[in-house]
Amino acid sequence: MAQTKPKAAQFYGVSGDGTAGQVLISDGNGGMSWGANTENYTVSWNTPTGQSLTYTQPTPQSSSGAPGFPFPTTTFTATKSGEEISGTATIAGLPTGITATQSLSGASVDNVLTVTLAGVFPGADSLNTALTLSGLTVTPPLTVDYLVVAGGGGGGNSAGSGNGAGGGGAGGLRTSYGSASGGGASAETALTLLTSTTHTVTVGGGGALSANGGSSVFSNITSSGGGAGAGAGQNGYAGGSGGGGSCSSGGHSGGAGTTSQGFAGAGQPASNSYACGGGGGAGQIGQQGHPNYNPRINRGGNGLYNSINGSNIAYAGGGGGGSGWFAGSEYVAPAIGGGGVGAWGDPLSDSTPDNDRATAGGANLGGGGGGSTARENRRFGGKAGGSGIVVLRYSDYYDITVGSGLTTSALNTAVGTNEKYTTFTAGTGTIQFN
Repeated sequence: MAQTKPKAAQFYGVSGDGTAGQVLISDGNGGMSWGANTENYTVSWNTPTGQSLTYTQPTPQSSSGAPGFPFPTTTFTATKSGEEISGTATIAGLPTGITATQSLSGASVDNVLTVTLAGVFPGADSLNTALTLSGLTVTPPLTVDYLVVAGGGGGGNSAGSGNGAGGGGAGGLRTSYGSASGGGASAETALTLLTSTTHTVTVGGGGALSANGGSSVFSNITSSGGGAGAGAGQNGYAGGSGGGGSCSSGGHSGGAGTTSQGFAGAGQPASNSYACGGGGGAGQIGQQGHPNYNPRINRGGNGLYNSINGSNIAYAGGGGGGSGWFAGSEYVAPAIGGGGVGAWGDPLSDSTPDNDRATAGGANLGGGGGGSTARENRRFGGKAGGSGIVVLRYSDYYDITVGSGLTTSALNTAVGTNEKYTTFTAGTGTIQFN
């Protein structure tokens, strides 16, 4: 009976001359030789996953070839809208013989990770291959909202019979949070900053009597100090919000406010008035004194409410003007936002400290100080403006490191959803986001 010749055996490998994809074939009589493989295998891909990135499907999506033969160059990309990718990905799920290289388009928001697959075909099908990426750092942008309020102007100081002085203007108010900046302007755009950079912060102090407040600063945002209230026979001083004019004879104008920061102070009516002009506020022009003794409506202009730190607080109210000689018995409420009250009693007949004295602008509110009143060289003096404030709000991915010279009342404090805020109440120095 004839013997059946054994079927030739195939062994995948690499031939002695280094040719990939060749097979070792038996002739059935103990002889072996390298020959071409006639069987191909397929590798196809699903869209990769991992780290909540947005991936493209690998291209080409499917390839076929003999084991050990070169695998065609295949690529896919990964992005994260509004965020930055950094680091090197660990890629799980690669078939045997296929390797990955990767590159990033840059170090900035919306950069692109490109992954390139190459190598040789495996010895089996790998269908709908699912790759998973891990190990990357995905960073939200450093976008910082701000409230920058300067120090309020000091109230004016009168010196002479029948003279009063204007109220101090509020510190300028600039903000990117909420709906409005000072002076009737819309809120500004938040700043996009670099973590590797230091940024200057300055909190403006309140102005002394008849002196402008100090400016407040964050990075390239500067709010101007409030204008001082006018002394006897003077016009109000220009500033973030303008100081009020005095109320001696002749009529005196209020100081101008700064565009997109605050309103002007009020002047004196053309006819004689015994109530000097109120300082301007972030949200309203200073109020003008009535030409007669009553009603004494010379309060400062109102400030603006802002909730950047999670609490709805009014900032940058103007200081009330003082009365000249006397102005009746009514009390004028302060402007919202820390505005001081102007002195309004009769200093000749009243020596008791009570509600007819001027009050200072609100500390860390940027309020203007109240103006003074006088009669026959006796006076109830004006008061200083209130200090300013800087409040920053940012992603809770970051922390602020504060350099020397600055005072904070809240540092990297949680607010809202996935956010923090820091409040600076005094000083000047630098900060860095980490």
